[in-house]
Amino acid sequence: MRLHRDIQALALTFAPNRLFVFRMLSQKTRYTIRALQHLSDTFGQGPVRLDAIAEAQNIPRKFLTVILSEMAREGVVVSQRGRDGGYELALPPVDIRYGDIIRLTRGSLALVPCASRNAHEHCANCLPEADCRLRGLMIRLRDEMADMLDKVTLADAITLVPPFEETAV
Repeated sequence: MRLHRDIQALALTFAPNRLFVFRMLSQKTRYTIRALQHLSDTFGQGPVRLDAIAEAQNIPRKFLTVILSEMAREGVVVSQRGRDGGYELALPPVDIRYGDIIRLTRGSLALVPCASRNAHEHCANCLPEADCRLRGLMIRLRDEMADMLDKVTLADAITLVPPFEETAV
């Protein structure tokens, strides 16, 4: 926890007007990924009811409605109304990459605004970009992360990892 607070303090130093510079995935992005994984598991079996997704993935129903509506507008899912309605993937799972899901929900894979290709901004209280080694590191990280996330699709098996053991701080 202390490290998390130290990173947050450092982030606020670099960009005091931003909530967090070194961002983890937002709750919305995590919910979106889990909902799409659920739809991937049932691909080809017909529409899945919103309540079934919400319950299985522990996602608030109202939030899931907004997420799936956005994914429908983006052409990732289709919805079917009525008694036998629900949601299903509009594309085969092999055609939906994790990198694209994150970009759709987050806008960028970059951890800092100056390293973003699509949402570039100069960082407040920083060096000129040409002199900033942190920016160089973050661009390299963004590119490596994009390379990996753009190779993994909803069709790929993801190995479950046991929880980390709690350690005393």
